[in-house]
Amino acid sequence: MDTSTIVRNEAQEIQALQDTLYVIGGKWKLPIMNSLCNGNTRYREIERSIPGITTRMLSKELKELELNGIISRTVHGTSPVLIEYKTTDYCKTFSAILLEMIKWGIEHKKHITKKG
Repeated sequence: MDTSTIVRNEAQEIQALQDTLYVIGGKWKLPIMNSLCNGNTRYREIERSIPGITTRMLSKELKELELNGIISRTVHGTSPVLIEYKTTDYCKTFSAILLEMIKWGIEHKKHITKKG
């Protein structure tokens, strides 16, 4: 797509960025999404894969991600009850962006390390 022919609307761009940050912003949402993309589906697996996250924060963030259609929560009627979290197809539309953010973070760390 040739972006030079797109008429830019700065207010619309700012609103779109704010909407995106509302859904994925904060310290924990992206690491949770990454954990799920890496195959962790159970609460404790997700918790163990993210150093420093508290159970309270994980619970809160999972609920918000579910409300925004990023993840799904399935309760299996087994004994004991099994709850699984998975990324939705909608979440998968964000995967390329997530991978680029990871790449950028790696390069940024190298850049900062070279400066010091």
